[in-house]
Amino acid sequence: MPVHVSIHDVSPLVSLELEGALEICHAASVRPALLVVPDFHGRAPLLADSSFCARLRALQGEGHEIYLHGFTHQSGAHFNASAGHNRLAWLFAQRIASGGEAEMSDVSETEGQRRIEQGHRVLEQAGLRVDGFVAPAWSMPKWLLARLAERGCRFTEDHWHVYDPAAHHRRTSFVLNWATRSPARVVSTVGWCRVAKYARVRLPARIAIHPGDMRFRMVRGEIARILDWAKGDFVERGHDLLS
Repeated sequence: MPVHVSIHDVSPLVSLELEGALEICHAASVRPALLVVPDFHGRAPLLADSSFCARLRALQGEGHEIYLHGFTHQSGAHFNASAGHNRLAWLFAQRIASGGEAEMSDVSETEGQRRIEQGHRVLEQAGLRVDGFVAPAWSMPKWLLARLAERGCRFTEDHWHVYDPAAHHRRTSFVLNWATRSPARVVSTVGWCRVAKYARVRLPARIAIHPGDMRFRMVRGEIARILDWAKGDFVERGHDLLS
């Protein structure tokens, strides 16, 4: 089954980590998609770093897809009932699935649409083609697919599916990723990835690399081993997982 690789949370704040992740991927002969955040945590406006924008343009020219990845990749500190989300779902997205970064599950539909539109403008102003959208922490509220379809988006994903919103098509797919917020999470996610990778016999797989992974030798080694294990089945377009 096909395997797609992506690097998440791409912003000027993690340029060194990005290069480290690219080095590991290129050693395995794969060009990962780059999930770009227009203003990571409100501290890294993409357009303020012309050299980083140029680097992303060069990478896209070499065949790396560019996906919009939220706008700030950050949620509010407290639950906002007026945004229309379920409190328990919000707590899971912000406290279990992420460390307060499930942006799209924190805002109203109107605000979410505004951020997507603004994010598209930023990436386009940086000279980048937007090849898809992935919500931070893979947290997708019910309204998101329809709004992406209206924009003609051809690729998005959550924890268990990949989608072509414009074609109203989805396919089950699992994701392998590592959590580095605590030693316990590192160990548990390493174990998960070592076991879950065998589901590739029946399902298309996604390997998601985060900048924080580059700060742990153990995780870097795990990523290199899984990429080597998946050689021969890589696809460089997320949409190819839907075929």
